[in-house]
Amino acid sequence: MSGDLIIFIVALAGAGLFAGFIGGLFGVGGGVVIVPALYYVFGALGVDEAVRMHAAIGTALSTIISTSWRSLATHTKAGAVDFAVLRAWGPWITLGAILGALLAGIADTQALLIVFGGGLLLVALQMGFGNPNWRVAQELPTGAPRALIAGAIGALSAMMGIGGGAFGVTLMTLCGRAIHQAVATASGFGAAIALPATLGYMITGWSAQGLPPWSLGYVNLPGFVLLAALTARTAPIGARLAHRLPQAALKRAFALMLALLALNMLRGVFF
Repeated sequence: MSGDLIIFIVALAGAGLFAGFIGGLFGVGGGVVIVPALYYVFGALGVDEAVRMHAAIGTALSTIISTSWRSLATHTKAGAVDFAVLRAWGPWITLGAILGALLAGIADTQALLIVFGGGLLLVALQMGFGNPNWRVAQELPTGAPRALIAGAIGALSAMMGIGGGAFGVTLMTLCGRAIHQAVATASGFGAAIALPATLGYMITGWSAQGLPPWSLGYVNLPGFVLLAALTARTAPIGARLAHRLPQAALKRAFALMLALLALNMLRGVFF
């Protein structure tokens, strides 16, 4: 086994274990960890810069298929999921995810780095400074506002390679939902995003050149298999702890890490 392959497997394993745990604990997609990890690992292995970010995002989304369903099942057993919200918001989120995958297919690497870095900064600010007691409304939006907001969540999440949990938790808590219910229900947003977006990345990247070995479009199969297996193992652990641990200090520390990570990726674009 070559040294590059060993590094690839070890890096994927570490990212997968951590990402699944984070996804379950904080209700954010493990993509916030997996995308940067894959981007830098692919770079170390010499993957073409023109497709490196696309492959990192597409592969990260493929792993969220299993993570989101495992996390949703765990939260369902705890009785915290509002399925009425998922039924009303899910179709619009899915449509947005499809649109986001198509847009990512025609975007260049610089654009995707800006979207990911900027979006990650928003996630970090929400985690670090957001207050679950803040309210802007007593109920979630309905009608056209719901369609627009849900579609935007799906599109932005698909272009970042995340499950939409961070945006969903923020939205629901601002609209009067308890934090535990928001985290639990937002885990279902990933289920509405991951599969259609993954298929979109496969299709748009089908004829791309310079991809990592054993890729279907922008989805790397070894990365999918290893990361999906490991994130699925640790997501339920994080989800169970989410109902037991005081999260304020942990969230601020993790938010700082995300902010530094986002700034480092944006540095490569602007400097």
